[in-house]
Amino acid sequence: MYTQVVIARAAVLAIISATLYAQNPASRAKATDYPVHVTLPNMEIGLEYLVHSIPGDDRFYIAKDYLVVELAAFPKDAIALSPSKFTLLVNGKNILYTASPGMVAASIKYPDWEQHRQLTTEAGNGNASVVFGAPRPVGRFPGDNRDNVPMNIPRPPQPDDGKDLDHPHERPIEEAIANAALPEGRAAKPVKGCLFFSFSGKTKSIKSLALIYDPGDPAPKSTIPIL
Repeated sequence: MYTQVVIARAAVLAIISATLYAQNPASRAKATDYPVHVTLPNMEIGLEYLVHSIPGDDRFYIAKDYLVVELAAFPKDAIALSPSKFTLLVNGKNILYTASPGMVAASIKYPDWEQHRQLTTEAGNGNASVVFGAPRPVGRFPGDNRDNVPMNIPRPPQPDDGKDLDHPHERPIEEAIANAALPEGRAAKPVKGCLFFSFSGKTKSIKSLALIYDPGDPAPKSTIPIL
């Protein structure tokens, strides 16, 4: 029942987001064509908050564990553009950093992967090691074979797992999300793409959002209110 409710809510969100997104031209020629826009010293920026929706070729993907902001940059001169230069300020106090397209694609394909993966930090002698998965069972008495039982560790995404049986002609999810992401590199012409921010809370708890752009010293940071 819970799964059905989650799917239903995701479907409604996708429809609403797609409707709002469709109200704008597929290719917006200037920053002012976006709901949020600002002029910075080296470029103009247009923004649209898509909540959990990621635009694909002919469909929207729902990344329920991420907040998605589409960004369009209109450089005045060639600039070095990177998702890592952006952070998201939630409710004026919580800073979220950008996530890689691969992590977002994995969360869509394997919705329970992060939930079942246990992260344990073991510290010893001043060194820390990271262990993924639950601790291996240990035998409690002679002849107890529980330590020989294979560990049930969730399998991370594999290169051949991108085939979508329901949409055989679509590009793999990994490729679709990477294509939707903001590209990294020097840009002299307008460029756009999505920024992904890991978020485990409820969207209704978000009272304010602002995108922070840090071009690096000596240029100052810019804070762009979204909500």
